Amino acid sequence: MNQTVYKIIEFGYLIIAAFFVYQSFAIWTAEPGKAYLYALFAIVALFMFFFKRNFRKKFEKRKDQDS
Repeated sequence: MNQTVYKIIEFGYLIIAAFFVYQSFAIWTAEPGKAYLYALFAIVALFMFFFKRNFRKKFEKRKDQDS
């Protein structure tokens, strides 16, 4: 797959994380249990962003060394 697609997917995780952070703050006083769940989803999305980014960079480095 093209490297551009991988970068778009990475930033998609950041957008998802931002959405969940916003939702968490928006409903914090009304439904704290749901707010914690949204915060957890945001943390997972951030973890996925950094994981995918690290994996892509390792893949690019390996590809450059093989060429």
